[in-house]
Amino acid sequence: MKQTRMQGNADLLKLQDLAQQLRRDTIRMIHHAGSGHIGGALGLADYMAALYGWAMAYDSDDIADPNRDRIVLSNGHTCSTWYAALARSGLIPLEELATHRKMGSRLQGHPARKSMPQFIETSSGPLGQGFPVANGIALSMKKRASNGRMYVILGDGELQEGQVWEAFMTSAHYKLDNVCAFINYNNIQIDGKVEDVMGIAPLAERISAFGWHVIQIDGHNMAAIVEALSEAAATKDKPTVIIGYTVMAKGVPFMEGQAKWHGTTPSDREAEQALEAVGTNGRYQDFPLPVKA
Repeated sequence: MKQTRMQGNADLLKLQDLAQQLRRDTIRMIHHAGSGHIGGALGLADYMAALYGWAMAYDSDDIADPNRDRIVLSNGHTCSTWYAALARSGLIPLEELATHRKMGSRLQGHPARKSMPQFIETSSGPLGQGFPVANGIALSMKKRASNGRMYVILGDGELQEGQVWEAFMTSAHYKLDNVCAFINYNNIQIDGKVEDVMGIAPLAERISAFGWHVIQIDGHNMAAIVEALSEAAATKDKPTVIIGYTVMAKGVPFMEGQAKWHGTTPSDREAEQALEAVGTNGRYQDFPLPVKA
């Protein structure tokens, strides 16, 4: 199966349905695993749906295509939504989602290159480290005349790491216009509000001063996401950052905007309530879970 980069007009309803299913998958994966980082992952679902449902070029029959688009999830703890996107795109078996965070699973709690080198460009988890590696890959792609794009995803709390700003400087210096960074800006990290722990505002102005093209959007507005991705692809001689203003645990009202859901696992009843809130549609079926003894 081959998906061509940004081919035709995006089907916004289809992408919204995909985002809805990624949220369902995330809730079920983390509840079944008994651990995980649900808040940031739910907030990332719309952007991940736009990437795998429309923007990214990939071929499940030729996963080593040098012209493929690549992704680095620098804030690796939000990986459940990424794994769900891989499965819903036919790149890994759907039933494998039930193994998330289990012993011996490829779908570890943070992306591990050794377990899935065909999809994971670099292991991530220690915040700030994925972005610099993504720059190196993007620079290599440029030197090899690959027309692939590098998509990097960062958390807002991650921007408190010094090497992130070195990476911003590096991308601009080498004019890596094949780099598109997305900041999952929900203003919440494990210890509370980002602005209280260590403020990063005014974020757009700071990144712009480093030589980046900056786009600010509602990170849950699919039309805005699609437009921003198109604008990023058309921008030349400088990298692009999309600052996506998102809601922690988007789609689940009793979780939304609460720091406790950075890494809290929902109980059986909470998982039921979360799935009811997210809802379902006829386009997708939930992945199967093992029958409890």
